[in-house]
Amino acid sequence: MSTSPFSPQPNPEAAVYVISVAAELTGLHPQTLRAYERMGLIEPGRTGGGGRRYSHRDLERLRQIADLTSAGIGIEGVRRIMALELQVDALRARNEELLAELDAVRRMLAMRGAAQAPANKLPVLHQAAGQSMVVWRRRS
Repeated sequence: MSTSPFSPQPNPEAAVYVISVAAELTGLHPQTLRAYERMGLIEPGRTGGGGRRYSHRDLERLRQIADLTSAGIGIEGVRRIMALELQVDALRARNEELLAELDAVRRMLAMRGAAQAPANKLPVLHQAAGQSMVVWRRRS
């Protein structure tokens, strides 16, 4: 299945939905969308004339807010949950970066041999038999 140049994948960050369409797609009233914006839970894009434009990501966020509030969670709880989810996403991304870096160090050690590598440029490695490897970076 190929992607045609005439039907590109939409960017989830592209602010394309007017407020009436966003309200219909999320099942929320336009005033609710405006209220969520005033509360700082959502930040839609703006046109040159000041009209709101919502992205697909905004619609997902609005649905999540609606789900949480309908489950009895207050606005401050929703705000905290969403902040924690952003933090978890950032930590996952950082973890993947560190795993990639660890993999690169392991490959380098395998290619060069630990004894041949310059000690001041490699991280300090400690590994007990049958356990995970811990990498400590030396600070310059």
